[in-house]
Amino acid sequence: MLKNKFFWLIALAGLFLDQISKLLIIKNFPQGTFPLLPGIFHLTYTVNTGAAWSVFQGGVNWLKWLSFLVSLGLMLFAYFGNKLKMIEQIGYGLILSGAMGNGLDRFIQGYVIDFLDFRLIHFPIFNIADICINLGIICLLLAGVMEKPNKRNIHKK
Repeated sequence: MLKNKFFWLIALAGLFLDQISKLLIIKNFPQGTFPLLPGIFHLTYTVNTGAAWSVFQGGVNWLKWLSFLVSLGLMLFAYFGNKLKMIEQIGYGLILSGAMGNGLDRFIQGYVIDFLDFRLIHFPIFNIADICINLGIICLLLAGVMEKPNKRNIHKK
């Protein structure tokens, strides 16, 4: 039986949502911006040849390999490693879905499609894969905070 099954389910679900959202933007939305809540939240179709928030512009060649290696490492970790706690499965699964989503874009198109534009706080334009990666990191941070210290880590006075 497959261990860490929620890792795999979360990874596939996140990847599906990311790729479907980008396909819908490509097929139905011209490059540019459409205000859903003017001055607050817009759909802004743009291409990103860099990493998160457009840093490392033009770095697509090494970024696609980084996405591939992170994805491969996470899959090997989940398959061959120990059974993970639920929150860890969710966290690693979300990170995998984001790495694979943006990685596929970089390998296939040479860039990542970004479209979520929160103008109220002047936040950089991003996509579902970026959300997945950040939520995954939050889950792993919570897992670390919630972990009970074992007896070896407690120093006796």
